[in-house]
Amino acid sequence: MPTLPLSVIWQDSAVHLLDQTRLPHEESVIVCRDIETVFEAIQTLRVRGAPAIGIAAAYGLILGLSGSVSLDSLEKRGSYLVSARPTAVNLAWSVNRVMQVARKQREGMVSIEVLEREAILIHQEDIAACQAIGRLGLPLVAEHPNLLTHCNAGALAVSELGTALAPVYLANERGHRIHVFVDETRPLLQGARLTAYELTRQGVPNTLISDNMAAHVMSLGRVDAVIVGADRVAINGDVANKIGTLNLAILCRHFEIPFYVACPLSTVDPSTVQGKDIEIEQRSAQEVTHIMKQQISASGLQVYNPAFDVTPASLVSAIVTDKDIVYQPTEAKMKQLLSL
Repeated sequence: MPTLPLSVIWQDSAVHLLDQTRLPHEESVIVCRDIETVFEAIQTLRVRGAPAIGIAAAYGLILGLSGSVSLDSLEKRGSYLVSARPTAVNLAWSVNRVMQVARKQREGMVSIEVLEREAILIHQEDIAACQAIGRLGLPLVAEHPNLLTHCNAGALAVSELGTALAPVYLANERGHRIHVFVDETRPLLQGARLTAYELTRQGVPNTLISDNMAAHVMSLGRVDAVIVGADRVAINGDVANKIGTLNLAILCRHFEIPFYVACPLSTVDPSTVQGKDIEIEQRSAQEVTHIMKQQISASGLQVYNPAFDVTPASLVSAIVTDKDIVYQPTEAKMKQLLSL
C-alpha cells in the first residue's frame, strides 16, 4: 500500500509537522524548535486532528529545553499549549499526561529526558491505537463498503493510518470493493483538500461531494454507512466532531443507515458528563467569508463559525475504539469501556 507523508515526526530534538494548510498541492514540512511555533501550528491548523495535535503538543512541551527545569515553568508551558484549541480533548490529555510524569519527580526540578520518553510513548501508543481501530472496524466496513465520511479522520489526523479511515484502508488492502463519498467539509474544506487527497493516493475509490449533497446520495441508496472521527466523546457517548457531523447523524437516522464513530480511547473524556458541557471552539469569520483567501461574500456580514457540533449518543450506532466497539453507547457502556 502506498505511504502518506507523516503528520508529526520527532527528529533531532525538533517537531517536524506536515503543513496541512498547503495540501493537496504542496507537501511542505515545518520544523518546530520552540513551543511558540507548535502553538501557532496547532491554532492555525497546520497540524490538525485530535490525536495529531496531542502528539505535537506533547513534544512541544519540551521543545527548546534541556537538562532539568522547574515544575512551575512546565505548568505555564502546559497551560499555554492547552489554550491553543479548546474542544479536542487529546490536546489537554497529552499535555496532562506528560505533566503527570513531571509532577511525580522530586525536589521541584524535572528531567527533560524523562518527559521526552513519555512524549515518544504517547506517539507510539497512538500508532498502535490506529492499527487496533483498523482491525476492529474492518468487519463493519466490509459489511458496509459504500461509505460516506466527513472532514479528515485519516492518516493526516493522527500518527499514521487514521481513525475512521483506518478500517477503510485495511479493507481496501484486503481486496474489499470499497467506495467512499467525501464531504468537502466547509468552511475549511478538509474533506476536499485532505481526505480525497489521501484516499486517492492510497488507491481507495472515492467521490467528492459538497456537504449539502449527502441527503441526496443517501436517498439514492448509494451509502451503506457513515463513518467519522471525533474530537471529544463525553462519558455518556455524545460526540463532538467537525461541524456538519450532526447533520449526517440525523440523515442516517432518517434513512436507517448506520452512523459510526472511530477514535482512540484517549478521545473519551471521563470528566465531560455530556455533550452540552463541551466547549465549542469559535473560529474566525474570514473562514466563512473567504475560500482559499478569496472573498466570496459581501463585506461587513455577521458570521457564526463554530468549528464543531455535538451528536447525541442516541444517534450513534457504534463507537469504534482501539479497545473495543461500543454499540448504542450509553454512560454505563462507556464507563465499562474505560475500565478495560
